[in-house]
Amino acid sequence: MFNDLILKKGGYFALGVSLMVGFSSRIYSQQSQDSLLQQATLPNVIQYALKKQPLVQQSLIDEKTTELQIKSKLADWYPQVSFNYLYQHNFQVPTSVIGGNPIRLGVNNTSAFQFTASQTIFDRDVLLANRTRGSVLQQSRQQTENTKVDVVVNVSKAFYDVLATSQQINVANENIVRLEKSLTDARDRYEAGIVDKTDYKRATIALNNAKASRKSNEEALRAKNQYLKALMNYPETGALNIVYDSTALENEVTLDTLQIVDYTKRIEYRILQTQRKLQEVNVQYNKWNYLPSLSANGAYSLSFLNNDFGILYNRSFPNSYAGLTLAFPIFQGGKRKYQLQQAVWELKRTDLSLISLKNSIDAEYYSAIADYKASLANYLSVKENVLLAQEVYDVLQLQYRSGVKTYLEVIIAETDLRTAQINYFNALYQVLSSKIDVQRSRGEINP
Repeated sequence: MFNDLILKKGGYFALGVSLMVGFSSRIYSQQSQDSLLQQATLPNVIQYALKKQPLVQQSLIDEKTTELQIKSKLADWYPQVSFNYLYQHNFQVPTSVIGGNPIRLGVNNTSAFQFTASQTIFDRDVLLANRTRGSVLQQSRQQTENTKVDVVVNVSKAFYDVLATSQQINVANENIVRLEKSLTDARDRYEAGIVDKTDYKRATIALNNAKASRKSNEEALRAKNQYLKALMNYPETGALNIVYDSTALENEVTLDTLQIVDYTKRIEYRILQTQRKLQEVNVQYNKWNYLPSLSANGAYSLSFLNNDFGILYNRSFPNSYAGLTLAFPIFQGGKRKYQLQQAVWELKRTDLSLISLKNSIDAEYYSAIADYKASLANYLSVKENVLLAQEVYDVLQLQYRSGVKTYLEVIIAETDLRTAQINYFNALYQVLSSKIDVQRSRGEINP
């Protein structure tokens, strides 16, 4: 009977564990499902990355941390109230000689309850925190914006790279279908005695090369998909179904190349401007070092003195005071002067950094616009080449079947068509990537 009871309890325990495991698995499965994108369009991918990317999350945490640090500094403006408790037992009471006679000063047991309060009236550290809180918070938010811009640029380029490789695989699939049909035609013509083995062997070689190229692109696509997932912080084993509109992508290649660079649109420039504001206040802060600090303080305490611990707290001796503290350093070896000079030189250095950044932005913009124009010209050229290559291939294919052209000419035409198609998609996504570089250099990416 005892064994039966144990078996029943064991069965209940196993059932409970199974239910908990199953429930946990369903919760995990539901959470994993919720973290997947049903349609991985470029806007959805970017929004997902901005929400999940650890670097963005860290920047948001830094914002919150900065806000709390400011509040911690500003808390010094409020009254500071504290309580102290003291108990001291003297094993040997101190003795002093007064008038030639040794006299014990004190008692065996001493205790005190002390309440203290202080109020800062003027202090340069607290004043600095109050003056700079807006700029410090702004700088923290700008750092987050800078991180988001990097995420948008990197994710967009990785997205286009995945699309380009996917299109290469699609071209390879279409090419393999054509080559398999050509191989069948070449075999039929060989078996009919119209041609020798040369056409059949060439068709086999071309088909094998096309399959090998497709396999290479498929492996590259897996790596590029994983890289895109890593940028997004997407589940490694989750399906990422890329969705795009080829017509919409073609319509997005155009860009106004006549705009003038506005430095204030660049987040890096705005960060430096905020930093300069903080350094201006830092100069003023070091000037305040010549001013005294002033604070009000007071205390109320109850002292208890008795040789007998049992009646120590029966009688108290109160004490209280209030006063002002004015602290003014008279001589510090020139420390204040050197700190002020250092702050001035740091401000001048930031001015030079602004000039250097302007030059870098100009160089970046003109380089990006040159790459964009070159990519756009290449895209327009290869776009026309696809139509021409398709037309040439169709004509040669018909002429070959009619016995007018050789199979070698058909293979060459097919190779030209495949190359034109691959170049077209590569050029399309290259011009879109170049456009992103131009938009970033002009500060037009606003996540």
